[in-house]
Amino acid sequence: MIKPFSTLIILLSVSSLCYSQSSNLLWYDKPADYFEETLVLGNGKMGASVFGGVSSDKIYLNDATLWSGEPVNANNNPEAYKYVNPVRKVLSEENYKLADSLNRFIQGQYSQSYAPLGTMYLNYKDQETFKNYHRELDISKAISKVSYESNGIKFQREYFISYPDQIMVIHLTSNKKKSINCSIGFESLLKYNITKEKNIMKVDGYAPYHAEPSYRGDMPNAILFDEKKGTRFTTLFKVSNKDGNVINTGNSIELKNCTEATIYVSIATSFNGFDKNPATEGVDNKALALKNLEKAYKKSYSSLKERHVKDYQALYNRVALDLGNSDAPKLPTDKRLLRYKDGMEDKNLEILYFNFGRYLLISSSRTEGVPANLQGIWNPYMRPPWSSNYTLNINAQENYWLAEIANLSELHKPLLTFIKNVAVTGAVTAKTYYGVNGWAACQNSDIWALSNPVGDFGGGDPNWANWNMGGTWLATHLWEHYSFTQDENYLREEAYPLMKGAVQFCLEWMVKDDKGHWITSPSTSPENIYITPTGYHGATLYGATADLAMIRELFNNFISASSVLDINDAFLNQVVKAKNNLHPYTIGEKGNLQEWYYDWEDEDPKHRHQSHLFGLYPGNHITVNNTPDLADASRTTLEIKGDETTGWSKGWRINLWARLWDGNRAYKMYRELLKYVDPDKSEGTHKGHGGTYPNLFDAHPPFQIDGNFGGAAAVIEMLMQSTNNKIYLLPALPDAWKNGSIKGICARGGFEISMEWKNNTLIKTEVTAKISGKTTLVYNNTQKDIVLKKGEKIVVIW
Repeated sequence: MIKPFSTLIILLSVSSLCYSQSSNLLWYDKPADYFEETLVLGNGKMGASVFGGVSSDKIYLNDATLWSGEPVNANNNPEAYKYVNPVRKVLSEENYKLADSLNRFIQGQYSQSYAPLGTMYLNYKDQETFKNYHRELDISKAISKVSYESNGIKFQREYFISYPDQIMVIHLTSNKKKSINCSIGFESLLKYNITKEKNIMKVDGYAPYHAEPSYRGDMPNAILFDEKKGTRFTTLFKVSNKDGNVINTGNSIELKNCTEATIYVSIATSFNGFDKNPATEGVDNKALALKNLEKAYKKSYSSLKERHVKDYQALYNRVALDLGNSDAPKLPTDKRLLRYKDGMEDKNLEILYFNFGRYLLISSSRTEGVPANLQGIWNPYMRPPWSSNYTLNINAQENYWLAEIANLSELHKPLLTFIKNVAVTGAVTAKTYYGVNGWAACQNSDIWALSNPVGDFGGGDPNWANWNMGGTWLATHLWEHYSFTQDENYLREEAYPLMKGAVQFCLEWMVKDDKGHWITSPSTSPENIYITPTGYHGATLYGATADLAMIRELFNNFISASSVLDINDAFLNQVVKAKNNLHPYTIGEKGNLQEWYYDWEDEDPKHRHQSHLFGLYPGNHITVNNTPDLADASRTTLEIKGDETTGWSKGWRINLWARLWDGNRAYKMYRELLKYVDPDKSEGTHKGHGGTYPNLFDAHPPFQIDGNFGGAAAVIEMLMQSTNNKIYLLPALPDAWKNGSIKGICARGGFEISMEWKNNTLIKTEVTAKISGKTTLVYNNTQKDIVLKKGEKIVVIW
């Protein structure tokens, strides 16, 4: 047993954690032409995508709380549950075609869409020719810059969005007095008007009360506005200047002959919660936007910048990764990606991608009840891909795989509070769609906490529309948050009641098969299609492995939570009995983990979803040590699927390979995740699934942020894995990362870990206890028990 004492506390070498600027800097030698080339900023609510043009700089603006729609009517299909037993009956008769048809009656409305607030323009005069152009995003400070020379004058712009001051700031400078001449303009796809209020340019508008998903194609009335409905928004622009004049024309702000200027952008919406009508019960967006503007305007640019950097770095600087020396040349980020695609070494690019994932989470997830969506908080489209919503069969959850392990537990809160909202509507869904108690969520959700199975009341294909395990998966995040924080009060007051409701749904939803095992019926496996022995291609069945994997994980979590809280009641006993009698995992003839109740073929053997491997990752009940046969079957499944897949799926597969302790396979796919993809979809030569756009956005394609988060999480998963009582060090270290160090990552049980390794061998580990507890460090075949009090540190030399 190792116990701490002062002489053992050795700080990791500072030099080993220092890395070149290229690990924190995205930079380019030309302005962006496409959204996927922009540099994005955010404070967890307000978002901006900066093009960095010279004659005209275009900036897409977003707000995390600006969506189409209004509070959902959860009771939108009150008799849907009456079709459950008919579906079960035809399934028991093995009539899968009729089951697919009947399952369509158990569908409701589609989710709403994340909306684009508008586009800000900075239009400059007489700057058509320029040289020495440079555009960058420093993710160690969350500040973007543009600089260039035009007409012999050096110009620079600096952009950031402050969380403490809830303001966007753009600072304009030049090296010649009175040389800044530009105008500020605004346009939006939403309904809006621009007015002049003293020296403020004021935009007031509103979002549509309904937006059809883009995948439904062109259709009449796809976007519906009503001036008395929908979320309101206000955007304010104000300028402070040195020299020259600032003139508010009513539709723009003109800057004439300024030496220096600071533009303040304030945004607020009327969103007041998932269950409040934003038009009649909303926040006073006009007053809030003005309040934030006036408070920020009183502060100097340097003060705003200092407050912003201090707040941001308090989160960002918790973790640092070093992978040793790199021989890669200094190149713009897009050219680095192209070079890397050709197989060249660039360890700092690999670190940059990891750091960018942390940057995106900090920038998009700081609003309670409003998690990062499919595009984080950055979206220019009226009908964005997949509505830029919360897709609950993987994508919304993958956005948060990074939160706890990367020491950003606070940023998990938007999702955790969102779960509380979904449980409210989900209780109605459980009753009206499935005829049971507890709460459920399905394939899609939105800011209004939609929980019903989508499909427009029968128009959706059951292979995606009817899946109903979204709440089950979400509820595992509640236990994850406790596992890392060990916050018993949170577990007792917040997590346990929500977990219990999700568990209750599962208990009442399941039925027994002819062997007496609990299964789900009807069931689907997310977006995949089976082929029966008679040749039928279908989606609806009973006992899909993915359903039971998620239920098994949730039941394990609930049993553990009950033990922590010293709860031992009849409900717990029911959960234990049901868990022990779930239909077991089955290994198919090919040695794969079966996705279906029977050993059926897949319509697409290389399908992007691997939901039936949930127990391996993000679940924890399939492991190399404890369930080697299931781990081997999972490996075979991944071999069959292959490595070529979409961005979020590739991010997931990297984590799965890491959990199988195959670091080299995980690293191979990590490199593939960084494969350059052209932003120009019509003429580009670098295409394909599962790559990276020039601005490091994940190319699903199109852009989805989940691949960024999944890939970043996988870096830590290669370097450390943990259970509630063990921490596995360097379990999947790839050969390519021969030397390196990482500091500040988090393990279950409430511990913070730092490590250093050389020649693929662990040298030392620093463990810090966030709360008093004990754990066991595991490295290769060596185990070391650790007991620490809160705040204590220990360094172990291996």
